[in-house]
Amino acid sequence: MRTATKLVATWLGVVAGIAGLEHGWFEFLQGNTRPPSLAFPSWGPPCVPEEIWHACEPAMSILPNFLITGILAMLLSLALIIWAGWFVQRKHGGWVQMAISVLLLLFGGGFFPPLIGLIGGAAATQINRPLRGQPGAITRFAARLWPWPLVLLVGWLLAQFVVGYFFNDALTSVMGFVLIFIVAFLPLAVFTAYAYDATVGRD
Repeated sequence: MRTATKLVATWLGVVAGIAGLEHGWFEFLQGNTRPPSLAFPSWGPPCVPEEIWHACEPAMSILPNFLITGILAMLLSLALIIWAGWFVQRKHGGWVQMAISVLLLLFGGGFFPPLIGLIGGAAATQINRPLRGQPGAITRFAARLWPWPLVLLVGWLLAQFVVGYFFNDALTSVMGFVLIFIVAFLPLAVFTAYAYDATVGRD
């Protein structure tokens, strides 16, 4: 089993589930009301998307009801956390994680949390695949970076609300760079995990 790959799949799934829980909770708080459109801010009033760094956490749902959407988002998020934490290494475990992530997207879990869960699930499809061939120079270099891309990514994803609470305006002004960081470090975390398994992990 590729241990580093399992670790990255687990952490991405758990973080995605935590973020999805938060989206679902704020949708639940908006009660038995209808969203204004297919896509909407998961945080209701008094949150103003233009005034806060996370834009009131946009999400979507194919169900026209905040209460039911919030409940489903929280249940799916819990399922994602449990699956990623304990079962992702099983046969077809990565595919199950990706399926839960797609459902999370459709039922109020936001946009970035399902993306994170999908990438973690894609990584998980490789957990039990045998490694072939010898690693090249780039792979060996990437192995030396493990686990820091994952640590930095997960650390930021968990800490950003604390930073945003105290420095909302500053974080709002650099959100473009923050999004680039997240998008870049997601595949980097997965690749360095693979590289570690392909070099150090097989020694």
